[in-house]
Amino acid sequence: MELKYLQPGKSLFLDDAACIGCGKCVEVCPHAVFAFAAKKAFIETRDTCMECGACAQNCPTSAIRVKSGVGCAWAVINGIIKGGEPSCDCGSDKNSCC
Repeated sequence: MELKYLQPGKSLFLDDAACIGCGKCVEVCPHAVFAFAAKKAFIETRDTCMECGACAQNCPTSAIRVKSGVGCAWAVINGIIKGGEPSCDCGSDKNSCC
């Protein structure tokens, strides 16, 4: 089953000019949001981005920006810390979001 999130990766941005083609974003992304072609990374599947921030934290040129701590990733982590069901307040049932 492929995971998809509501309002996917809306804070995700990739600056093509700043990308040096190191491939770290492709390597660290848990949901294969990025792909690689012509010696550059590109956003292939934005709808699977959970805004965890792994890509931005590992980009050596800061070509990637994402507001981590929002969306489904935040809901899952917050649910684990506080206990209970994750909720990202998107208004959907838990089976279609987190």
